[in-house]
Amino acid sequence: MAVAESGAMVQIAAMSHVIRPITPADNAVVASIIRSVMPEFGADGPGFAIRDAEVDAMAEAYAIPRAAYFVVEKDGVVMGGGGIAPLIGGDADTCELRKMYFLPELRGLGAGNALMQTCIAKAKAFGYHRVYLETLTGMDAAKKLYRMSGFTPIREALGRTGHFSCDSFFVREI
Repeated sequence: MAVAESGAMVQIAAMSHVIRPITPADNAVVASIIRSVMPEFGADGPGFAIRDAEVDAMAEAYAIPRAAYFVVEKDGVVMGGGGIAPLIGGDADTCELRKMYFLPELRGLGAGNALMQTCIAKAKAFGYHRVYLETLTGMDAAKKLYRMSGFTPIREALGRTGHFSCDSFFVREI
């Protein structure tokens, strides 16, 4: 699979997917995706990202220095997203991969890998040296993607994300 970058958009060759920066017009659909996907994996209680205040205003939440959130469109419809932002309570060299979720129709098509590479490239461009992420037991496909993307498991959480219900932590040097 080839990925061709043109400005802020990435077209995944041989597929009808586009990765682009989030806009305020995407906020409602992204919030809906997050609120639909997380309960699939039992992540709808306290201590999970679904409860974060930013879920309803993702475009605004990521319009800060050294942060970016991207949506993935399939056939012109937003079906997923993910982004990076400074790790709350972390050092200046570490960002967090945040809120990367896809509707079932988008899974297994290579969009996850393409979005991951987009986020890692943006993190590097922002001057980060590490990307950190949190997940949970049962998100096996996501963990496989993280490992394939160069992430290694670590024993405990970094920073102060407030996601105390997550039980798996990964980091990748860039």
